[in-house]
Amino acid sequence: MTAGAAASRYARALFDVVLKEGGDAQVEKVQGEIQEFADLFANEALAHVLRNPAIPVSKKKALAGALVERAGQVTPPLAKLIVILAEKDRLTLLPGIARAYVDRVMDHLKIVRGQVTTAIPLAPETLRRLEQGLAQATGRKVVLEARVDSSIIGGVVTRLGSTVYDGSITTQLQKMKQSLIEAGQ
Repeated sequence: MTAGAAASRYARALFDVVLKEGGDAQVEKVQGEIQEFADLFANEALAHVLRNPAIPVSKKKALAGALVERAGQVTPPLAKLIVILAEKDRLTLLPGIARAYVDRVMDHLKIVRGQVTTAIPLAPETLRRLEQGLAQATGRKVVLEARVDSSIIGGVVTRLGSTVYDGSITTQLQKMKQSLIEAGQ
């Protein structure tokens, strides 16, 4: 099983347990907690220690337990998952688990993330209106990340999952060029 598939399975199991035990509020709380641990375990020095086969699993488990204890109020299913990952010497999966968990939460809450690219920065109000329009079109809440790319000249390119809405001037010019080439043949 690949690391990505394993991370997805752990994330799904954690999500299911948290949802069953605590509902939506707990699901979102765990999302923040798991991201904090993922950031911690993504630290290069710590990740190097965790990947080192010369360090016994018992030491890695003790380290994970100490980190969970030091963190304070960690949701019990997440604390248990971290200990299980340490026992199986799979703590390096935590960043992937966090990403997969966020995807599960977003899907559960019917939120879709996307990107909007424009030639100049968008005003916050314009971004909100675009999110609202896309929400009406998709039936889901839309959260957009704004990017600036002057090479599109003007217009907007929006990505929602695998769907791309390309209204850039660059693309329009390319289409016009192709039409003229085809008409001249």
